This record gives sequence, C-alpha cells and structure tokens, in this order.
Amino acid sequence: MVVRQGHTGGAWAVAAALLVGGCAGGGEDDAVPGGDDPAGTVRAAAEGLTRAGSSRASTSMEMATGGTRVTIRGEGSYDFRRRTGALQVVLPKDAAGESEHRPITELLAPGALYMKNRGAGVPADKWVRVDTTTLDDGNLVTGGATDPAAAAELLRGARDVTYAGETELAGVKVWHYRGTADIGEAARLASPQVRGALAAAAKGFTTDTVPFDAYLDAEGRLRKVRHRFSFSNQGRTVAVASTTLLYGFGARVSVQLPARKDIYAGKIKA
Repeated sequence: MVVRQGHTGGAWAVAAALLVGGCAGGGEDDAVPGGDDPAGTVRAAAEGLTRAGSSRASTSMEMATGGTRVTIRGEGSYDFRRRTGALQVVLPKDAAGESEHRPITELLAPGALYMKNRGAGVPADKWVRVDTTTLDDGNLVTGGATDPAAAAELLRGARDVTYAGETELAGVKVWHYRGTADIGEAARLASPQVRGALAAAAKGFTTDTVPFDAYLDAEGRLRKVRHRFSFSNQGRTVAVASTTLLYGFGARVSVQLPARKDIYAGKIKA
C-alpha cells in the first residue's frame, strides 16, 4: 500500500526523517467464535469494543526502509463509546542513537488529533491540532500510533479472512484471524465518528487493501490487531507495521480536550 505525498506530519514524520538520514494451536472449528464465518466475526470486532466500553491500550509502530528500522511506542487508554483517548507516544533515538525525544502526548477525538511536545517551534504549553479527515492516511499512520477505534473500524472491510489458530495473550485465550481489509468498504460501514478519517484514507492510499492479523477473545473483543501499510517518503518506500494491544477493559478514561487558546496556530518545523 502506497500513500500519495500530501499533508501528513506528526510522530511518524519524525521517525521517517530518522530512517532517511504466540505460537498457534489448532482449536476445533466448533470452538472458534464464528468458526463458520471468520470474515463476519472480524467485521464485528468494532461492535465488540463498543460493548466493552473502554480499555487500556499499548501501541507499536515499526517503520523500515533501506535496511534501517525504528519503532514508535505508545501507552494509554481509550473510550470506544465516546471515541476519545489519550496516549503517551515515545519516539526512537536519532540515527546515531544519541538524541532523546520528549514523549508526545496525544489526545484522540472524532475527526481530530491533538499533540503536545509535537516538535521544534511549538511552545511547550501549546497543543497542535490536526483535522484527521484531511490527512492522506486518516491518522492510521500520522500520529505514530493508529487510533484504536480506527484500527478496529478498519476491520469492517475485512475480506479473504482465514482462521489461523488459537493462542494466548497475557493469559487470555484468543483466536487468530488473518486477511485483508478494504479501506473504502470500511469507510462506508464505519461508525459516524470514524467515517470521515477512513474516507480520507480511502482517497489518500493508492492501494485500497491492508493486510492484517487480528486476535479476538471469547466475547468477541479485539485484543490485538496488526496492520501492514507502506508509503512513499522522499522517494523511498517505508514499510509500516502498526500493532495495537487492548486490555484492562472497563478502565476509566478521562480526556479533556485543549481550549482554543491553548492550540498553537503557527508554523510547525519538520
């Protein structure tokens, strides 16, 4: 999947600049949730998270090009009913392994991404706001962490899904499914809060399918999903593997979006 050059930025852009410069066991089919319809089971994952309400989240975005690999990690929580969340995103060191980057605080909301400690030129007490419906990738990559709701809603476009076995995540039995997601179809079926961002991604990506691995528990809740993207940056193809882990369902999520006066309106340095 290749992203057209366009208005992006955020945590992945910092990492891109650095780049340029369990075991599965075979459960019986009748024990597999939705064993006779794996695609339908995966497509319903977003609804399972809405029923769960909220969770803790860990994210990992691995980016590789030209034999160099960097990883951006995030930790936080997400409310799947309000579609709001907060992550602390940790950027990798520079290419020489010397410079440390301050963690970026990210607030996720329908149609918007707010970032603090975004980068050079932004005052320490200010936030940067990005309209995710204008991003070529719909914030599937830009923030350095795929919005957990978008990661789940993308699965509404799941097709060619196969059951890949039973395993455990943090002591919880899960069922592993593998397939591809059609971004355009996912955007058409997505919840209203996420639809605009996925619709932007459907227009911005030159290839409309995303390979994925999804792991669901017995209650149909998405526990882990790994999407594989690629995009062009300064003439090089960057491969991205975005992984979202969900746990601690029912966790308290408190997100207070910045006031207008606290949002930076100036130019952001790369």
